[in-house]
Amino acid sequence: MALVNWLKRHFVVIAGLLTLGYLLLPNIVVTVFSFNKPKGRFNYQWQQFSTDAWKDPCGVVGMCGSLSISLQIAFWATVGATVLGSMIAFALVRYRFRARGTVNSLIFLPMAMPEVVMAASLLTLFLNLGAQLGFWTILIAHIMFCLSFVVVAVKARVMSMDPRLEEAARDLYASPVQTFLRVTLPIAAPGIAAGALLSFALSFDDFIITNFNAGSTVTFPMFVWGSAQRGTPVQINVIGTAMFLVAVLLVLTSMVISNRRNKQKA
Repeated sequence: MALVNWLKRHFVVIAGLLTLGYLLLPNIVVTVFSFNKPKGRFNYQWQQFSTDAWKDPCGVVGMCGSLSISLQIAFWATVGATVLGSMIAFALVRYRFRARGTVNSLIFLPMAMPEVVMAASLLTLFLNLGAQLGFWTILIAHIMFCLSFVVVAVKARVMSMDPRLEEAARDLYASPVQTFLRVTLPIAAPGIAAGALLSFALSFDDFIITNFNAGSTVTFPMFVWGSAQRGTPVQINVIGTAMFLVAVLLVLTSMVISNRRNKQKA
């Protein structure tokens, strides 16, 4: 009876931990198999513990080159989508104009539309314009589908802002630029950062839209897909594990900084 009561009291925590464990299970498998030394071409069965892949993560021809391309595209797509998306979000919240409702509706289309439809539409557009498929067409496509996610994240943050804070800054003779840089931007920063991180993850991970508009350019997801047809090198697991650890480190760092700020305010 005591065990049943304990389970009832901690049911939500247990369910949350089990769900988190289920979500992290693929990452754990990838991490474990990054230390595997397969006997054949496919890294699907555990054979022998080895750190050879970690010692030479670029040992597979073309992998680090494709990783570099993906990181560059993700970075510039994040910059472009974050700048444009933040401006659109502020405009939709702060200003009233005739097409405001239509723009609000159109913002959700890239998120609701199947990727294959957007990929084919963008490919048709680039071909009709006579554009050469490659790095720049991928970048434009990524900015277009990341834009909606940034707008939604920043818009939610801007809508929750207290306008009296900006009014107080203006009453204290702050210029519009000073008000924006010292009041508005710091308050909106969490939403902007969330949109930027989401854009980077979506851009780096995208395969369908990239595959349609890449031409001869090979990104890391395309390299992984191509390698899976011939044999999966262990180095792919190494890169995946490294990316996961970097993401976890960023989250932990942000949590530590947030806790310190809360303690200072208290």
